[in-house]
Order: sequence, then C-alpha cells, then structure tokens
Amino acid sequence: MKLLANKTALITGGSDGIGFAIATAFAKHGANLVIIGRDEQKLMQRKKYLMQYNVDILCIAEDITNKEAILEIGKQVRQNNIQINILVNNAGIARFISFGDTDESLLDYHLKLNVKAPYLLAQVFLDDLIASHGNVINISSYFSKRMLPDRPSTAYSLTKGAIDSFTKALAYELGPNNVRINAIAPGTITTPQVKKNYDQLSDEGKKRFNTMIQTIYPLQTIGEPNDISNISVFLASDQAKWITGGIFPVDGGLTTN
Repeated sequence: MKLLANKTALITGGSDGIGFAIATAFAKHGANLVIIGRDEQKLMQRKKYLMQYNVDILCIAEDITNKEAILEIGKQVRQNNIQINILVNNAGIARFISFGDTDESLLDYHLKLNVKAPYLLAQVFLDDLIASHGNVINISSYFSKRMLPDRPSTAYSLTKGAIDSFTKALAYELGPNNVRINAIAPGTITTPQVKKNYDQLSDEGKKRFNTMIQTIYPLQTIGEPNDISNISVFLASDQAKWITGGIFPVDGGLTTN
C-alpha cells in the first residue's frame, strides 16, 4: 500500500543522511519529490537512485540560509507546475562549541538554517499547503530538551527549542485550514557525519562513546535513518490525519531520563 501516492513532498537536506532516508521512504510510498541540497552533483546521484521508484523528481541546488535562494526554490517549483503537499524541514547545522567561544556569525548561521529557513519555506508554500490540506514535518532534536556532558549546545539547543515552539504555534494557527504541523526529535542517528566523527575517535574515545550509549539510551543503541523515515511516512500520510502540533521523540528512550 502506497501511503503517499499522488502527493508531492519538498525535502530540504534531502541528498544525505536523514533527509535522503526520508526521500527514499517517500518515493517507495509513491510521493513525487522536490529535493533541496547544496551539492548539485550529489543531488543528481540521488535522483538517479530514486528514479527506480517511478516518481517525478526535481532537484534544486540552493543554500537556504539565503532568503533569495528560498524565493528561487518557490519560483522553480511554480515554473514546473508543482503543488507541494508535504514540506519536510530537515536541513540543519549543529556545532558543539562552548558558549564563550560561540561568536555572532556562528549563532546567526544556526538561526538562519535551523529556524529562519523552515519559517520562510512554510510561508513560501503556505498557499499550496492550505489548498491541498497538506502538512509540514520539522526535524527537531533531543537537544531541545536534553543536554549531554562535553557537548556544549547553546546555539543548537536554542534553535531546536525554537522549532518545537514554531511547530506548536503554526499547528494551532493553521489547524482551521486543515494543515497539520508536526516535528520529529531524533536521538543520535548513524548518519554519514556521525560515522565520520566516530571513526576519527581514538580507541579509548570509541570505548567511552559505546559505554555512554549503553548507559544513557534505554534501548542501548543509537538509531538508523530509517527509524526517522518510517515515522515521517506515517506523519505525512492520511493515517495521521488527526495528529498535529506533536513533537515526537524517536530517540531510543533517551529523553525518558
């Protein structure tokens, strides 16, 4: 059963990690795709892979920290006569730098990509979402609620807390228009960046990391991109038609303690 047939989803950061997993799951369920990323070559590689699912795919290479780029995305979507039914605000940045060493430019970068871009993209596609009774999925983080030793996260946590509040406020405002807004708050996921970071650790560092995972995660393991894409399909589909304003932790139980 294809839960997203005849729908079109726009996914930011859709060429890698969680975003690509969501794009793949959506395509398997029949959704046409608009995939946003910075690397045009990687986007084309992903498009070639996703074409096996016989869905329409538009790839747009833009830096969405730039307002003009967001407006250009809207222009290209309209020029291709595409109506967006699902918006997935996945692209984001996380730099774990101490509060004292976080300068204004780094703070601004977090705010532009993690908060301002989702806000502006939802505005650009608001008419589409209302017309199609569509929905938005924001990717939040456990760092909006839970901090970890040796992971200073003031800028990142600030932005993900803002995304949680934005999700609830927009859900409340657009509910009468039958537009649903939800967020997913992942725990640590085995994305390429996480794998790269792990591989760079010393043997002792890897041992400490593995011990930490077994200690702080009740399920004693980190997640996989498919753990996020599976719930994304559900939230984007009509099976979740009475769900809005939710912040869904998908974190192996991390935020239970």
